[in-house]
Amino acid sequence: MKKPIVALLLSGSLLITGVPTALHAHHSFFGRFDNSTHMELEGVVTRLHWENPHIHIFLETADGTEWDLESGSPTLMQRAGIPRDALEEGMTVRVAAWPPLTDKVEAFATNVLLPDGTELLMQTGQEAYFKDEVTGDFSYRFRTEGDRSQPERGIFRMWTFTGADGFLFPESINRDYDLTQYPLTDGALDVLANFDMARDNPTNNCQPKGMPLIMEQPLPMEIVREGDNVVLRIEEYDLTRTIHIGQTGAPADTPFTLLGYSWGWWEGGEPWAPKSTLVARTTHIGFPWLNQRGIPLSRAAGIEERFQMIEDGAFMDYQMVITDAINLTEPVHLSKKWIHVLGVEILPFECDEISTD
Repeated sequence: MKKPIVALLLSGSLLITGVPTALHAHHSFFGRFDNSTHMELEGVVTRLHWENPHIHIFLETADGTEWDLESGSPTLMQRAGIPRDALEEGMTVRVAAWPPLTDKVEAFATNVLLPDGTELLMQTGQEAYFKDEVTGDFSYRFRTEGDRSQPERGIFRMWTFTGADGFLFPESINRDYDLTQYPLTDGALDVLANFDMARDNPTNNCQPKGMPLIMEQPLPMEIVREGDNVVLRIEEYDLTRTIHIGQTGAPADTPFTLLGYSWGWWEGGEPWAPKSTLVARTTHIGFPWLNQRGIPLSRAAGIEERFQMIEDGAFMDYQMVITDAINLTEPVHLSKKWIHVLGVEILPFECDEISTD
């Protein structure tokens, strides 16, 4: 159903009224955009930045104002059926967008109406805004049926994020989530109190996520065997994690890095067997955040993970336990499921963030 126009920019005047929207929002939105309402803009596309982690559409309106309209990841757009050449410089378009929470002339584009009448749906969880039909189908991000045809492969296959099972960190899609539900020390609470989402969010640019946050990434991940080790090929930021099998800890001279150092073993069956559970431990983590909302992570932190194929390979059950004596008063337990879907491939991420200052 066509949505009503809830905001209009003409000759420099702006009116914004509230319309509820779905909370399938990427973490960097919080602190920058208000995804509880929409504004509408019309203007000429002056520049396009179609690169990961987010598209930017620069739109000049009738009053001469140039808006920086951020939108979703190009890789998500590609999988939703929105090609790179869908938008071009010089086009006059109408845009429905989440308005800014700061004084920057920026917004987050969820729907774009092209000159030929095509409406592009640019964001997961949104609906048609200008017309009854849209181009852009993000339903693949909420699959509930995985492939069961090759249970003998165990965890060694391509795994895909599914929003049907939520996020590893619930606060990533719920800006109202009470972060004090985490068992935080007084020091961690002080850091959290001084954290500014618009200024300090570590996912605002092309600096790769570290552990444990990278394991929330909403893009495909392939698990492969390389010799005696298990390797995770992660699409987001083109990252690779290695879990060293047969070791009992990190070497003495191990440096602190974003992903830390991981070692592991198999439980519940013969090593590498399809029904075995991979257990991994990670230390020497140099990434300073537990999540993207301001909870710190110290270099004393350790993480234990469990990877188990379930339902004949249709899903992988993933469990994580985080300990950090500096910032947590007790371990934090997180979990989610990954889904296996035939035909999914890892796409190059090639992050190229644009400055929004």
